[in-house]
Amino acid sequence: MNRVQKKAANLILSYLANNPMERLPAMLDLAEKLDRGNLHGPQIRTMREMLCTKGSVWNGFTERLFEEVEPRCVHKLLECFFINGSLEGSVKASEIAQQYECNVPWAILMDPTSACNLKCTGCWAAQYGGNNNLSYEMLDSVIRQGKEIGIHFYIFSGGEPLVRKRDIIRLCDAHPECYFFAFTNGTLVDEEFCKEIVRVANFTLAFSIEGDEESTDMRRGKGTYKHVIEAMSLMQSFRLPFGYSTCYHSKNTEKVGSDAFIDDMISRGCRFAWNFTYMPIGEGAPVDLLATAEQRIWMHKRIREIRDTKPIFALDFWNDGEYTEGCIAGGRRYLHINAAGDVEPCAFVHYSNVNIHDVSLLDALQSPIFKAYRNNQPFNGNHMRPCPLLDNPETLRKMVKESGARSTDMQAPENVDDLVSKTLSQSEKWAATADPIWTERERQLTEERVEIA
Repeated sequence: MNRVQKKAANLILSYLANNPMERLPAMLDLAEKLDRGNLHGPQIRTMREMLCTKGSVWNGFTERLFEEVEPRCVHKLLECFFINGSLEGSVKASEIAQQYECNVPWAILMDPTSACNLKCTGCWAAQYGGNNNLSYEMLDSVIRQGKEIGIHFYIFSGGEPLVRKRDIIRLCDAHPECYFFAFTNGTLVDEEFCKEIVRVANFTLAFSIEGDEESTDMRRGKGTYKHVIEAMSLMQSFRLPFGYSTCYHSKNTEKVGSDAFIDDMISRGCRFAWNFTYMPIGEGAPVDLLATAEQRIWMHKRIREIRDTKPIFALDFWNDGEYTEGCIAGGRRYLHINAAGDVEPCAFVHYSNVNIHDVSLLDALQSPIFKAYRNNQPFNGNHMRPCPLLDNPETLRKMVKESGARSTDMQAPENVDDLVSKTLSQSEKWAATADPIWTERERQLTEERVEIA
């Protein structure tokens, strides 16, 4: 940013100090002026409509956020996400992507460790083994390299990332212009850690939960649900922002999408919800846990109902493909680095050509498997079928074989033919469900464009 733009950005942040709800329209006005090249015009206009409409769900959500969350945390969230990440970082990332003809992600997902104190059924991370760690120096190096190409958002998974919580806080201190996020089972959250999160202000958590106590403990082990609820209560007492992450599958989809569960999560202080569908990754992963086509379409509709009626920011990693124009992996919006350093296109696609210990981040983005993703995205003209593994398995098979990528599973390396055989049947059933819906939606949009013209 130049000096004038930086001054305007600082003015936006200063508006948070007093009467932020009244100054919200002025903040968005400035954001539009800072948006070089109109890269985020539609998003800013949508935010204006959602946040500034008195009495709307999202207006109420924003008001509660300012009232109930530590102001320093809200300030840092806006600074890192919207100014450093979206308004400034995206311009740099776009320039690098064009120069090197590669994807440059908005976020990097890293595993500080493969160690975990739980063993959840069907966990994609379990196949990595529990003996790998990325050193603090390597984590720091990835972030420094990422900032150079416009990346300001870093997510931690594992293993259980909070096994390395001291190093994570150290990274938050070292990179105050970035925002950090972790998926956690909640068992290692304590008062001292909450105080540290308040202090750095650029870190938040998503607690893994599978619905009610019975459903959560079924996959994650007896007593896990109670640990999560206790950790949420502690975070709420420190006025910290946090949310939940859930994996919906054939046995719990209706529970995690129910009013009772979502209202309970909101009452416990959750501000956002990540919804992932179960993926049969690794040797012995039960295929019968895959959500049916009927359950997936139900969740597709349900998430949209939640956004219209409940004060929580709900995301569906697969069913939101229509908003992201397909798959976001392969560096298009994010990539994954496992605890051994293998740079993978996705946390659910354990194949790689390179290791971050041997190459730069920019070199990894130009590796064969990442080029294959870039050349084939979107993987389907129907954005309700975005995923190369779940929805277009033949495409994944082709990309892995042509790129020469190797399996990164350390416990039991998985041949891509074996992997895609698990999802072929469900992908066909989902196509039969999703294609007519998408065709009708495109027809309606075409008619609307003709009427406007």
